[in-house]
Amino acid sequence: MKERVIHSDACVTEGADWLCRADPRIANAMEGLPPLPLRLKPDGFAELLSAIVSQQVSVASANAIWGRLQSGGMTTPSVVAQASEAELRALGLSRQKARYAQALAAAQIDYDTLPLLPAQEVIAQLTAVPGIGAWTAEIYAMFSLGRADVFAPGDLALQEAAKLIFDLPARPKEKELRAMADAWSPWRSVAARIMWAYYKQHKQREGIR
Repeated sequence: MKERVIHSDACVTEGADWLCRADPRIANAMEGLPPLPLRLKPDGFAELLSAIVSQQVSVASANAIWGRLQSGGMTTPSVVAQASEAELRALGLSRQKARYAQALAAAQIDYDTLPLLPAQEVIAQLTAVPGIGAWTAEIYAMFSLGRADVFAPGDLALQEAAKLIFDLPARPKEKELRAMADAWSPWRSVAARIMWAYYKQHKQREGIR
């Protein structure tokens, strides 16, 4: 069966309606939220590099570093491959992330074929590259490829939102949240959008770039 791809606000609305019918706690969380963002992004090298930049830093810091990389022209595989670690670090990347950026540039990923693959194959292919963990691959599958049934249970904002929405005693760990998300299939990506929106409203800060 071909995987559903989100391509419009109507798709997000359809998924949100399904989730609200499936779980009254999600319906309660949706009350008072603004319209859910589509969040679709381009695909390709630059988006994966941007996701690496976003790892384990605040949204504001990630935006600042990404802006410097863009200004420096460091958003294509050929340019990043030729850059030195020192040049990348001067733009704000840590030593580790500079190495990850160069590993991504050298990986020779066929970005044109990724949209044709099942989500789990996409995630497996991406996580074979040093520096691309499950979170980065899942975010790419969600927003750059528009996959409707992908979740990112390692995301701290999603964990915190789950704690609040489902009245849990503590933030669920990644394994626990992954199991919880099974109930939200085939619209796990929309469930994530709802939870990020809820997090933003209740914590007054963005949980995702």
